[in-house]
Amino acid sequence: MTVRVAMWSGPRNISTAMMRSFESRADTVVVDEPLYAHYLAVTGIDHPGRDAILASQPTRWQEVAAALTGPLPGSPAVQYQKHMAHHLLPEIGRDWLGGLTHAFLIRDPSHVVTSYARVRGEPTLEDLGYPQQVEIFRAFGGPVVDAADVLRDPEGTLRRLCAGLGFAFDPAMLSWAPGPRDSDGVWAPFWYAAVRASTGFAAYDPSPADVPERLRPLVEAALPYYEELAARRL
Repeated sequence: MTVRVAMWSGPRNISTAMMRSFESRADTVVVDEPLYAHYLAVTGIDHPGRDAILASQPTRWQEVAAALTGPLPGSPAVQYQKHMAHHLLPEIGRDWLGGLTHAFLIRDPSHVVTSYARVRGEPTLEDLGYPQQVEIFRAFGGPVVDAADVLRDPEGTLRRLCAGLGFAFDPAMLSWAPGPRDSDGVWAPFWYAAVRASTGFAAYDPSPADVPERLRPLVEAALPYYEELAARRL
């Protein structure tokens, strides 16, 4: 029976590196941001590669949900679904989420906001995905890992994560070959340059974030959500 891992992350995190890590397992298939096209279709947001994204995925969330919970060719031991939490819009039904095993990748909002501001000047709390992560966690639970812990101790953190998901850690998760993957979303050329050049998780950088003054209230708004999840991290 396949373990369907829904990993919920916000933007400007190590979510793509984590997807690479799981894809390095011989028993795992990955799905890259399956709700992205629906998110763009409903919100009308103009992201790089918008037309290609809309053409590459179903734009109805019901079709996405059916694919993520339906039969899988080859019956892999693990299906790893990389989700951006902000793609889970309010009108999307939640019942289908009960068929998944949830996990959460979090990051200190001061670093998220500082990084996000470089690519989009005025992010909102909903853009960062913290409220959605907390909503899913409260409803379904699941292991929580902090990006800082992954980068400080990849093997130890991944061992705890795999144990929390109900399967064994594989040392193959610690490295991967550089380059693109067929599993990458069509948006990869715009966002995945660093990951495509990588062969493993980046070194941990302990430098504090330099949050722009105008965005400090956003960090304060995100902190209670982050702290609720961080208190439960592995």
